[in-house]
Amino acid sequence: MRETARAAELLDWYDRNARQMPWRVGPAARQAGQRPDPYRVWLSEIMLQQTTVAAVRAYFTRFTTLWPTVADLAAAPDDRVMGEWAGLGYYARARNLLKCARVVVADHAGQFPDTRDGLIALPGIGPYTAAAIAAIAFDRAEAVLDGNVERVMARIHDLHTPLPTAKPALSALAAAHTPPGRPGDYAQAVMDLGATICTPRNPACGICPWMADCAARHAGTATQLPRKTPKKPKPVRQGLVYLGRRTDGAWLLERRPDRGLLGGMLAFPSTDWRETTPDPDPPAVARWRDPGAEVRHTFTHFHLRLSLRLADLPADCTPQRGFFAAPADFRPADLPTLMRKAFDLGQPTFVQD
Repeated sequence: MRETARAAELLDWYDRNARQMPWRVGPAARQAGQRPDPYRVWLSEIMLQQTTVAAVRAYFTRFTTLWPTVADLAAAPDDRVMGEWAGLGYYARARNLLKCARVVVADHAGQFPDTRDGLIALPGIGPYTAAAIAAIAFDRAEAVLDGNVERVMARIHDLHTPLPTAKPALSALAAAHTPPGRPGDYAQAVMDLGATICTPRNPACGICPWMADCAARHAGTATQLPRKTPKKPKPVRQGLVYLGRRTDGAWLLERRPDRGLLGGMLAFPSTDWRETTPDPDPPAVARWRDPGAEVRHTFTHFHLRLSLRLADLPADCTPQRGFFAAPADFRPADLPTLMRKAFDLGQPTFVQD
């Protein structure tokens, strides 16, 4: 089959051009007998969801330094893990990271299942992630379909059905291309191809190992693919966020509910986030002032505009909700990006001790 020849061509290219990443066992090391650590493969795949390789590198290095094994991570305090995750976004991933690590330790003796079906049964592991871990960590011949692979398959076959409708067809094409030999290297090779050559804009077709067979290149449609169904405009939600600092320098914080956006994260108290103007909901009785500043942030499904409210709180302040974090215990870096924006915007207006 032509797909088998294509896989061989791509693997030859990968052997020469594989990207070096801290979680990857490169083709030379793999052929010399080094096997990938399923824990590191799993951790990297969870971190890479909705995030770039460049953004993940430092987080991955820090996590694997602090928690070198899945047992170490499973035993880690929730607050510490959530704090180290701050800034990566999509915080449900961090909660599921801990749930998954603890299930692997408690139910699987610290060993990840080595099949797609076994992996997908774990918390926080969906079809793509299960296939990627099974292929990369255990050399299972599973078809991996991320955004890079979707783009490569759509172009090599000149498939014009828009996403997400095209996903089943693209998945079938990806499966047809996946070879029985070296499937882990192949999975990483096709993702590297999409990330470095078959890029969304200005693909480097002239150096692509599949250029001779690329139907979209011959048709002149490569830059148009994959087609996507137009997205609806994101709604705008509004709210108030309250930055209160006590006279001893302690900040008023709250722990957000486990379910929902920024679940389980430390945050400054805020109102509900609505498409209509919310009613004020101050967390403590105080003279809250309006500095005329607004935090802007975009989530997957909506844009958020939070108006700041600031207050200098007395030493004997008893908040109606939330708790005070002493200066020695408060690290802005542990806050999610939205709340760090609020802190950076509001903190300079407070009188410095």
